[in-house]
Amino acid sequence: MQTKKLALAGAAAALCGVALVAPPAYAGSPAKTVTVTVMGTSDLHGNVLNWDYFKDAAYSDSQGNAIGLAKVSSLVNKIRAERGADHTLLFDSGDTIQGTPLAYYYAMVEPITETGEIHPMAKAMNAIGYDAVTLGNHEFNYGLPLLATWVKQMKAPVLGANAVHEETGEPAYTPYVIKTMKVKGEKPIKVGVLGLTNPGVAIWDKANVQGKLRFTDLVESAKKWVPVVRKAGADVVVVTAHAGDNGMSSYGDDLPVENASAMVAEEVPGVDAVLFGHAHNDVPQRFVTNKVTGQQVLLTEPGRWGNRLSTLDFQLTKQRGTWVVTGKSSTTLDTNTVPADPKIVELLQPQHDTTVGYVNKVVAKSAVDMSAAESPYKDTAILDYIQRVQTEAVEQALPDNTLPVLSIAAPFSRSAVFPASDIRVRDVAGLYVYDNTLMAVKLTGAQIKDYLEYSARYFNQLAPGAPVDVSKLTNAGGTPDYNYDQLSGVSYDIDVAKPVGQRITNLAYEGQPVPADKEFIVAINNYRQSGGGGFPHVTGAEVVYNAQVEIRQALIEYATAQGTIDPADFAVPNWKLTRDGAPLF
Repeated sequence: MQTKKLALAGAAAALCGVALVAPPAYAGSPAKTVTVTVMGTSDLHGNVLNWDYFKDAAYSDSQGNAIGLAKVSSLVNKIRAERGADHTLLFDSGDTIQGTPLAYYYAMVEPITETGEIHPMAKAMNAIGYDAVTLGNHEFNYGLPLLATWVKQMKAPVLGANAVHEETGEPAYTPYVIKTMKVKGEKPIKVGVLGLTNPGVAIWDKANVQGKLRFTDLVESAKKWVPVVRKAGADVVVVTAHAGDNGMSSYGDDLPVENASAMVAEEVPGVDAVLFGHAHNDVPQRFVTNKVTGQQVLLTEPGRWGNRLSTLDFQLTKQRGTWVVTGKSSTTLDTNTVPADPKIVELLQPQHDTTVGYVNKVVAKSAVDMSAAESPYKDTAILDYIQRVQTEAVEQALPDNTLPVLSIAAPFSRSAVFPASDIRVRDVAGLYVYDNTLMAVKLTGAQIKDYLEYSARYFNQLAPGAPVDVSKLTNAGGTPDYNYDQLSGVSYDIDVAKPVGQRITNLAYEGQPVPADKEFIVAINNYRQSGGGGFPHVTGAEVVYNAQVEIRQALIEYATAQGTIDPADFAVPNWKLTRDGAPLF
């Protein structure tokens, strides 16, 4: 294991927000205290440079954030210089190799499994000098062979204690690692890091992991492994968990809790801190009381895409020959405060330039401007384009099918636009931002009604006569846009004056009410079919098509074949919002 020299620090100051554990008084020389700093990222999602590939411009948002590992690297260098490189460690809590066209290109267009090229995220993280990296759920998106190649390319160990082999139950990845730091004239300090990934992988990437891997409960896994890490000599135990901290799940009770980071802190003795991810939140510092020991456990989450870097400071005091954590604190640092590290920029420039060339490739022309801005509350042509491509793909794949083919799509991006000119790869990628594949299932009219009612939970109830404020109309109960599904091939209204479960009216096929027992083929993405979002009926429905066709690539190929994208060829306004039966818009 890598050994780092650690110089002595002065006695820990009583800082605001630092949890202190008073050492017992004993005779002898004054206790020596050393400070260890752990830095952490999470949810990098393929962001190396401060670049928006969909806009083909430097990244910017309304909060003034910067993104990418090149910016992270500058902060890491700064902290290593201030604290001493031998005082510091750098961890990551997952979702690394998916999320940008850069990551997509080296997974799907020129996959590293075939070319042997180093994945851009491995190249950057190796250069920065990560000490351990934990698996996120999106690591499994491109299949186990590509993940295995990336793991092999990483110099840092890639952790995932609760990702186990289906048959044996043994860990499929390294569960934990211990980093040893030398202290001049003293016993070394050992920092143990236990990596835990998300149980939702079993649903979200079912096609890639079913029969091969299963994902055990984070709390139970931590209860198993933390004592092992302690027995191996760890003076400090950090859990890197790809799980939010609210104790909730997006998929019901079929799997262990999705966002269990705070539960690990509360229920597992021996954990000093949890560096968590998955929720994309900026959580500088949170303390949770362990129910068993009464000790304060530190939690922090470093935002997303490299816009924040968590720093966790641990004060360790020598007590009767043993290093004991006597204080701890954390914060998150904003990467917009530093320039990009020129070493990382130069190292990744060739792969970045290749990706920029790819996303700017013209695939077709658009006859008119098409925008997704109103897609969450109006039937728009740009989403109808997705519906058309999915419907035709399923129809062509099932030439003997006699049932009507419907299609489901959600407004993934409100900023997506097809300009009335050239359409480039980045325009299509900006419309369909996820790496989903196309499937088709068989549903009845009654099941489709249930499905649409569930989807319509997305809207807040609007009282008769109340003003229509579109900013307050959608995302009821925190439901994200990507969990609002729209259906093509049938017509229906959504009455937002009605309570949830009673909103779908006038559901019809070819002008006639849909009978409860009438069967349909429904084009759907793999995320939704596997249970993502918790929609009813689809996980148990008969699958009639699953050729692993990536939807985004299908959209690009369809545009290329057509040459011109004209809404006159496919746009069908088949649903609308109403209030007490009257159109809302």
